[in-house]
Amino acid sequence: MKNTRTALPLSALALLALAGCGGDGDDLRLDLTAAEAQAVCADMVAKSGLPATTLTTRYVAAGTRRPGTATNGDFLGGHCVVTGSRDARTGVDGKPYAIGFELSLPDRWNGRFLYLGGGGNDGTLRDTSLSSSISIGTPSPLGQGYAVVSADAGHQGTSASFGADPQARIDHAYNAHDKTAQSAKALIEWRYGKAASYSYFSGCSGGGRQGMMFSQRFPSYFDGITAGAPAMRVSSGATVAAMWNNRKFNDIAPAGADGKPVLSQAFSNGDLNLVADAVLAACDAGDGVVDGMVQNARACQFDPAVLQCAGAKTDSCISAAQVGALKDVFGGPKTSAGQALYAGQPWDPGIRDSGWRAWTLGTSTTAAPNSRYITLMLDALRNEFFTPADPGFDALAFNFDTDPARMAAFSAVYDSYSDDRLAAYKARGGKLLLVHGMADPIFSAKDTADYYERLAANNGGIAATQGFARNFLVPGMAHCSGGPATDTYDSLQAMVDWVEKGVAPDTIAARASATNATFPNRTRPLCAYPKFAKYKGTGSIEDAASFSCEAS
Repeated sequence: MKNTRTALPLSALALLALAGCGGDGDDLRLDLTAAEAQAVCADMVAKSGLPATTLTTRYVAAGTRRPGTATNGDFLGGHCVVTGSRDARTGVDGKPYAIGFELSLPDRWNGRFLYLGGGGNDGTLRDTSLSSSISIGTPSPLGQGYAVVSADAGHQGTSASFGADPQARIDHAYNAHDKTAQSAKALIEWRYGKAASYSYFSGCSGGGRQGMMFSQRFPSYFDGITAGAPAMRVSSGATVAAMWNNRKFNDIAPAGADGKPVLSQAFSNGDLNLVADAVLAACDAGDGVVDGMVQNARACQFDPAVLQCAGAKTDSCISAAQVGALKDVFGGPKTSAGQALYAGQPWDPGIRDSGWRAWTLGTSTTAAPNSRYITLMLDALRNEFFTPADPGFDALAFNFDTDPARMAAFSAVYDSYSDDRLAAYKARGGKLLLVHGMADPIFSAKDTADYYERLAANNGGIAATQGFARNFLVPGMAHCSGGPATDTYDSLQAMVDWVEKGVAPDTIAARASATNATFPNRTRPLCAYPKFAKYKGTGSIEDAASFSCEAS
């Protein structure tokens, strides 16, 4: 049964506490029966006292639901799902806006709070029964007793058209996350009668950017932040790269029946397999064993010209135009004067993964592309990253000399790459984990490594910086997950062990996902940058125990 009502002002919270309805030291509400927990869940609507907030609550009894849409595995314990809508208003574009969030509060709380980051253009609520998008396939934090919140970032719907409203831009950048964190912490304290002992953030892509934003704008909020594939330069660098890559691939794409380029056919799957195999031939053995993965990425040197056809294009080679496009794309976008606008991409056999194609080339068989560079990044560029917005902008018209300047104003509000000291977050004792897939086709792992190097330079070197911030690169992994990789690992538990036990993660245990046909049952250690997993010389190449973390 759902309960919906506008919450009382915060001044009511103290009165309710005095009445024995929360917050009193003798009434911690940590060990309630299911019936009592359900009653408190319903009471939250009228008694929790959040300002300008409408709440809806739903109690989920123990043993009635599994995480997400799972049809097998462990059931969740009893928990209260709180859906909130805060600061409702009408935008300058005449559309309704509000800061939406979902908070799940377990009956058997472990004293921890977890904020799940979003992604894309946001506008939806991540299921709080699931794990973080940078720990897919690991146990549900809610099932482990975490209080878990997610946010829609201040607008509803996945289109970037909200960029027409200035406040919606600010909400998306940081304000909605600030308000969500505050709301969640207040509700947690009301529900359990005390604040969380530890607070964590975990997210990937846009969620990674949100984590970095918290470390800089609100450094006191979280004890530990995990930022996967952090979109730190999305509105000033990665989107420029997306337009550059789209142009380079479109320029060599064969024409369809209407005479227009078909982007997806710039490279066939067979062509991408050739490139992946050639990368492996050049770099696979650099980690001590030929195992289909490039662990020692920093030492990898590859030139796609080795695949160039001597004559006509065949299935065993790629054309000169294709070689040129790959060099341009992996070299990164530049101005006409040769000034770099974003990091290039590392060479990795994950180029053959379907996730890499989905972002760069798509699968459309017509001249209307469906790559995520166009369906997602162009939408964000037109409506949010350009100031003012330019809803009709043509991706192929992007001017690499002049258009980046149109992105600078919003970058100053939205991007999170310029603070490479993190002084306040370090001073409060916060811990930071950066995690990035080497085959990520939108946010370059090179850019994250560059940020980490700058962070280290400003904090006494890598050894000193590892006391509060560590970087993990995942060979073969595409954007946040997928690819020929060991892409399943519990980064949240690694963070908890670091924050609560002082056990800094030199390695993170990783395995191939259950659906990985390339490396079934493979395990590997993920190594803290700049080390990589090197084969010891003996033992199964499928077993993490056969590898140790060594300097490149």
